[in-house]
Amino acid sequence: MPTTSAARAPLAYFWGDDAYGIEAAVEGLRTGPAFQDSPPERWRAATDPNLAARTLAELRERAATGSLFGSGTLAIVANPGPLVRRNEDRDALIETLAALAPGNGVAFAVETDSGVKDPPQKPLAEAVRAAGGDVRRFEAPREGALAAWIEARARERHIALAAGTAKELATRVGGFVREGDVDRREQGRIAVGELEKLALHALDRAITTDDVRALVSEAVPGSIWAFVDAVGMRQGAKAIALLERLLPDTPEPVLLAVLHRRIRELIEVEDRLAAGEAPGSLVRSMRLVPFRAEMLARQAQQWSARDLDAALEGLVELDSIVKGVPGSPAGDAQHRLAFTLWVRDTVAPGG
Repeated sequence: MPTTSAARAPLAYFWGDDAYGIEAAVEGLRTGPAFQDSPPERWRAATDPNLAARTLAELRERAATGSLFGSGTLAIVANPGPLVRRNEDRDALIETLAALAPGNGVAFAVETDSGVKDPPQKPLAEAVRAAGGDVRRFEAPREGALAAWIEARARERHIALAAGTAKELATRVGGFVREGDVDRREQGRIAVGELEKLALHALDRAITTDDVRALVSEAVPGSIWAFVDAVGMRQGAKAIALLERLLPDTPEPVLLAVLHRRIRELIEVEDRLAAGEAPGSLVRSMRLVPFRAEMLARQAQQWSARDLDAALEGLVELDSIVKGVPGSPAGDAQHRLAFTLWVRDTVAPGG
């Protein structure tokens, strides 16, 4: 199919941490000028690594077979990683892109962690680009950009927002969380879902900040680094709130590892400061960047040597619980309680 500035080839590789933007772009490809006759039907390819050969064969059959009657097919591959692990499978998939029958297309929709700068399957993305397809990164908006994004989605849906409403909603879904390790992939979908719910509530009037506060539950994403920083500063209530967001989706060994590392770092910093070392010298002696050295020094000042030793001993007990040592509490609920009690008893004792 010839490619012009008005119509790209019916191929796309969309990737990034904005699941809503990726999904909207796939739909834009399906209904756009790449398909001149009529929008094709959607078909989602399975990406089970155990079924890679079968999926590749079915994908090729659907992509290369034209439709005699009705619309064609847009094959949507949500995670092509399992299909390109072997060189021969990757080559077969790229050959499929060149075998598209008129009316058919292929879209790769790849959700990534925030901060990923390059396409996860770069050879595949380059093959799509070389064939005249659309290769784009979708980055989840945050802070003021998310508020403006919400206002744009409201205009698309003819939903009126009072002043400050978009910012309040952006705050509720975690747009103003600045840590780089948070999972932002669902923020757009959550924000649009809440917009539509609020529109039903407001009916013929503008949605206000009071509506958002009354009807939208906080969906702030968890951040491991924000959690360990709250632990380091002995901010017990904040640490427990962040822990509650992390526990459902974060492996317990990962939480233990970052907590253990932070407490050990604080023990070393506290020892060095107690021996008369200046905070600025931690950059050289511990090989830290200046910001991190300053942060750890400030956190170490919140602890006594005795409290840090108790925190480390508590982590040893917590490790036994997570590993299922005989005699330790079993079950997810008991494990969550153990983490919470560690924060309560060691980070903010008596608080």
